[in-house]
Amino acid sequence: MALTASKIVAELKRCGFDYVVAVPDDDSRRLYRLIESRPEFKLVSACREGEVIAIAAGLMLGGKSPVVLIQNTGFYESGDSLRGLAIDLKLPMLFLISCRGWKSNAPITDSASIYIRPALDAWGIKHHLVENDEDVGKIAVAHHEATKAQRPTAVLFGCDISDDE
Repeated sequence: MALTASKIVAELKRCGFDYVVAVPDDDSRRLYRLIESRPEFKLVSACREGEVIAIAAGLMLGGKSPVVLIQNTGFYESGDSLRGLAIDLKLPMLFLISCRGWKSNAPITDSASIYIRPALDAWGIKHHLVENDEDVGKIAVAHHEATKAQRPTAVLFGCDISDDE
């Protein structure tokens, strides 16, 4: 079963997000393009993942409901913003992380995917793996956990996001 952009977007809407703050990447390009075309979301693009966290934090402090969309490689780059803003300010920020190099049924050889779960664990960030449309409800679970704990949480996209079939 596939993971489709429209199912993710529907779940983001159901969760009440109004902004998506992202660094475009190849793995999430179909999701990015669909969000860009939807009037219920404002898409804010940044050049670096640390900027994404700062922008999302400002939106949250201003009363908006952003979600962060980045790649696993960018998560590693964002450490200081993650610590100083999302964690220290106790922001219930949801990260949607596309996992370059993830393989569900084969050995993972890309270090970006090998270390993403241990890195999230080290930061104390709960995370959920989404690999198909049946898993998309985990976005709402992660959002609820972030809100309840007043801490960031993450959803890992463990496959390519496809256009609707």
